[in-house]
Amino acid sequence: MRNTSDSDVEAQLIYALTLPVSCAIILINLLIILAITCSRQLHNSQNYFFVSLLVADLCTGVALPFIPWMGLNRPLSFSSCLLVHIFPNFLFLAFLSNLVLVHYERYRSIVSPLRRGQLWLHRRFALALLAAWMLPLLFALLPAFGWNNKAIHDRNRCCTYRSVFPNAFIYLEVYGLLAPAILSIAAMTCRVLWITREQLRDIQRLQRAVANKGYRRRLEMRYACCVAAVSLAFLACWVPYIVYTHIGMEFLLRRGGKSDRTGHIVLSCVGVGGIAVVPLLLGLANREYTDPVKKLFRKLWHRCGNTSVQMDPSIRICRS
Repeated sequence: MRNTSDSDVEAQLIYALTLPVSCAIILINLLIILAITCSRQLHNSQNYFFVSLLVADLCTGVALPFIPWMGLNRPLSFSSCLLVHIFPNFLFLAFLSNLVLVHYERYRSIVSPLRRGQLWLHRRFALALLAAWMLPLLFALLPAFGWNNKAIHDRNRCCTYRSVFPNAFIYLEVYGLLAPAILSIAAMTCRVLWITREQLRDIQRLQRAVANKGYRRRLEMRYACCVAAVSLAFLACWVPYIVYTHIGMEFLLRRGGKSDRTGHIVLSCVGVGGIAVVPLLLGLANREYTDPVKKLFRKLWHRCGNTSVQMDPSIRICRS
């Protein structure tokens, strides 16, 4: 049996790492969703995909404090054990599928800009959104349909990830779903950067004809900043999750040891929290999403200022 003090320390560590990130993810997602909803110019299929990603990211932010508990032992019934493992897993898989969908839509729009309106994603966007949510749900529910290790739960009388997810299910999810999704996102991002580089070279050829060296340098600096930003985002967001996916399983397979459990908690919090920040970076980097939020805050600021100005004469009258 685990010591109560150890359980309290683990709970404090989980909440200290996840609650600030979770609150920030929820707040920023709500602001961007509000900005897209209030602006009619943003009501199109491309932004519907991004709103779906933001909703999935918001749900992931809500579930973030509960994800590290999936690797810890808890005295729960088997039905409750299924719920606390399947539901966060579904939210994360839905988030990842929506992330792949958004990257694919933007990749196709950049590769074939003249045929953007003819893409099946825009003509059947409701079907694509339904698939992005239903397919992860069906896969996540497989343990509830019988693909589980209930015998381990009945023998140990304890809720663990091994009693819900068989080893074959874990390997299928990690190397059959998560790894291909991450590789596809990386491949599409590299392809977009390569296309941007080719377009930049074409612009530089035209600029040589007019001998505008200053404009060429500014273009090169913008491209360098773009590559640096993408590389930094990959290192900060994706690398921790990749490390958690592969090395974290080794921590889960070890029994006992406070250092192992602490390492699993830190890896899960940093890895899942890092990947959940990716949609926020995509949203904050787009002025179409940030400008309505800025306008909203300006209106609220002016209203608060006008209210305070109107309150001053009444205060003087009351005092007189």
